[in-house]
Amino acid sequence: MKRFFFIAISALVLVNVYGQQLITPELLWSLGRVNPIGLTPDAKNVVYSVSTPDLEANKSSSKMYQIALDGGFVSEISRSPVPDKNMSPDGEYMISHKEMKVLKIRGNDKYPDLSKSNAYVFDDLMIRHWDTWEEGAFDHVILSTMNNGIATSEKDLMKDEPYDCPQKPFGGDEDYIFGPDGTTVLYVTKKKFGKDYAVSTNTDIYEYDIITKTTRNLTEGRMGYDLNPTYSKRGVLAYLSMRRDGYESDKQDIIILNEGQHINLTAHRDEIHVDSYKWSADGTHIYFTAPINGTVQLFDVPVTYPITATPPAIRQVTTGDFDVTGIVGQSKQTLVVSRTDMNHAAELYTVNLEDGKMTQLTHVNDEAYKKISMVKTERKWVKTTDGKNMLVWVIYPPDFDPAKKYPTLLYCQGGPQSALTQFYSFRWNFQLMASNGYIVVAPNRRGMPGHGTAWNEEISKDHGGQVMDDYLSAIDAVSKESYVDKDRLGAIGASYGGYSVFMLAGIHENRFKTFLAHDGIYDMRSMYGTTEELFFVDWDWGGPYWDMKNKAAKKNYKKFNPVNLVDKWNTPIMIIQGGKDYRVPIEQGLSAFQAAKLKGLNARLLYLPEENHWVLSAQNALVWQREFYKWLQETLPMKALAPAGRS
Repeated sequence: MKRFFFIAISALVLVNVYGQQLITPELLWSLGRVNPIGLTPDAKNVVYSVSTPDLEANKSSSKMYQIALDGGFVSEISRSPVPDKNMSPDGEYMISHKEMKVLKIRGNDKYPDLSKSNAYVFDDLMIRHWDTWEEGAFDHVILSTMNNGIATSEKDLMKDEPYDCPQKPFGGDEDYIFGPDGTTVLYVTKKKFGKDYAVSTNTDIYEYDIITKTTRNLTEGRMGYDLNPTYSKRGVLAYLSMRRDGYESDKQDIIILNEGQHINLTAHRDEIHVDSYKWSADGTHIYFTAPINGTVQLFDVPVTYPITATPPAIRQVTTGDFDVTGIVGQSKQTLVVSRTDMNHAAELYTVNLEDGKMTQLTHVNDEAYKKISMVKTERKWVKTTDGKNMLVWVIYPPDFDPAKKYPTLLYCQGGPQSALTQFYSFRWNFQLMASNGYIVVAPNRRGMPGHGTAWNEEISKDHGGQVMDDYLSAIDAVSKESYVDKDRLGAIGASYGGYSVFMLAGIHENRFKTFLAHDGIYDMRSMYGTTEELFFVDWDWGGPYWDMKNKAAKKNYKKFNPVNLVDKWNTPIMIIQGGKDYRVPIEQGLSAFQAAKLKGLNARLLYLPEENHWVLSAQNALVWQREFYKWLQETLPMKALAPAGRS
């Protein structure tokens, strides 16, 4: 009875202290996830869906809604009124994609009399990709002839070709479109196979002529990624492009194809790496999103006619500590976008294109947020060891008291070349970390777009070099604050962030009391031998591990290979590994765990046999969250907060 009374009083104190409920993994996974669909033909309403995880069923349910651009009543609808881009203007044709069997790789395909065989026979590389083994089937673009809305015939535009459209694993139906008059189909693919596919990023945009039944390459000679073709109302083609083959994180620009000339609209702005774009309603502007100084903002680039190669003036439309995560559509001087920040999942906003003012349009999670304590995010500028200024996001617990001392986590971003902005993750959620009592230090270290091309590219072929100094500079600078408990520091991260944790475990000089690495690279030699998209390791590490005449490769495989530093590991470490992660395959996590245990360290392995490089199922995601915070509580215990200046 006394124990119950103490718990009840403690709960009341927490309510009085915080005023609201701290977010939990369960609350996080109850939030609705807003997915924009588009504007209605009259451009007066926006259509969107909301998916909500069903933890018991271990899947999500989705409903579709419509709301006027000036706000007001939200109506649930069963059918989208947004025009289908996959229907030709005259309604005669429809485009889609379908998996087509092209190659015989399975044993029961090669030998029909052995119907129960599950063997695979390979003669070339790309035997698996992300989370799927190659079985000889490829996604192809299908052109259907329509009659009163019913398909009467189908034509495979990529017949017998061992290439994919959409591109795997991230491509969708944005990888194919109709031309302006509906007589052509454009589609994106990488027409390479096997080893050639594994070492290249050279996707191209192909145009199929429905009348002549011929195909031509519109981006021939352009060697990097060419993606996301769209036409303006004036019939002008734009697309996203990277310049160099093999470099997946090259500067991404907007290109216009005009009378055979590929005109780059954003090359002259060094700091701009375009994420997504959309033509204006009249075809005289392109609106795009790009990371800039730790956020993702909306930009406007004019398209003047006649089109020339003169670099246009680019205007940043929005400013603030948030991310503009997508562009939905335009109605006169209003643009509809999706937006997040570290306290809020995606919602739809309108943007006044004249002054950049934003107004929230959807309020899917407002009721939940009224009950949840928000966290404070702050920018700090830290001097790096080579004398540069580095942006560091610091996230504080709710009702942060600078007179107290807090355990602190160094967050190591993945990518390696991905922006660390005001994103809202349902796994690596800073709001949730801070609400569990931790200060989070999230540096915009080398290898992040939004700070200039040089800053982004300095990580290439130097994965364990200056970047590690950047991490340590960030945590050392923040640790000088009186409210940071230097006896309770941890480092966490996934993918390249997981590699970073493994590296830091060998060089941290006893700064950290715990580590947590998810799908991180532990042994670069075995990684090179089992990963699939070899262009990444070739570009970023300088080539294969046997090419020791290559100075970059020699440096990376010897000096910056975590396995070569494991003799210095002396700190508790938790390792998370997906069983179907073929990008950073299973031997990476298992090897690291085995080494830690054999060295006598406090170590834990969370193995997710059906998950890939991410954690996609709701119940596995909650196991991830519960084990994550259980490990932190065990190794960075959330004891009563001591006054600053005392341990």
